[in-house]
Amino acid sequence: MPHRRRVRCCRAQTVMTMNIDLHTHSKCSDGLLSPAELVERAVANGTGMLALTDHDMVKGVAPARTACESAGIRFVPGVEISITWGGRSIHIVGLQVDESNAAFVKTLDDNRAGRVERAKEISRRLALQGIDGAYEYISERVFDPIIISRKHFSRFLVEKEICPDTTEAFDRFLKRGRPAYVFHKWMTLEESIHCIREAGGISVVAHPGRYDISETALFALFDEFKALGGVGIEVVTGSHSPDKYAYFARLARRYGFLASAGSDFHAPYEGYIDVGRLPPLPQNLTPIWHDWF
Repeated sequence: MPHRRRVRCCRAQTVMTMNIDLHTHSKCSDGLLSPAELVERAVANGTGMLALTDHDMVKGVAPARTACESAGIRFVPGVEISITWGGRSIHIVGLQVDESNAAFVKTLDDNRAGRVERAKEISRRLALQGIDGAYEYISERVFDPIIISRKHFSRFLVEKEICPDTTEAFDRFLKRGRPAYVFHKWMTLEESIHCIREAGGISVVAHPGRYDISETALFALFDEFKALGGVGIEVVTGSHSPDKYAYFARLARRYGFLASAGSDFHAPYEGYIDVGRLPPLPQNLTPIWHDWF
């Protein structure tokens, strides 16, 4: 018994002190680094556990796992699924998913369908603003045109010196209500939670503070998410300011959600937090990873 108590204590200490990042992207979706390069950067930043959560895509999972195993850090297979809820795009992260599950992969493939058409329409709308050649420029530089997202267009606008940074590119052209915004209907919240569960994973609401919705709508999202079997929310993320850490910590306690943490890293010098550079979770929360050791 004393030996077992020491083991549990050691594991608890590991959980409390490990540098964990459960939301990152590679060039297999809209990141700029290969899975191996992402892992290399994470290791250099002291990361002890890393999840790759590319958008509607798990092709980077295998090479990321191999790189993590070689580097001696824990790897978590993941995905970030785009859904349509309340007429808006919301993101659900799936963690500990089985990327070899054929039905799961097919569902992700189906959810990506239409991205090329949407990208061409965004490009057409940018052309109406006097900005030509966006789709052709981007499609020559990505892993596959079917992964083209608004993030790629934001980088195009920066590279062409039309906007000083990707944030302004979204604010001027790509956000809802802006001239190059194109609505796309993704899978439903229920479908996303179901497919993640069928692949053996758990569902987390990604960066809930980033969505331009009222508090009433946010609570409705959380109510539905919990009722459908969702288990976690991101509390600490690159999309949240420190005051939002505290706010979403309170909501996690209120709803009984597990708390996740992820940088939402896409590329060096993009975003607010580098991979593996997250502050710790606020106190009195149950981490999403509490029973993974």
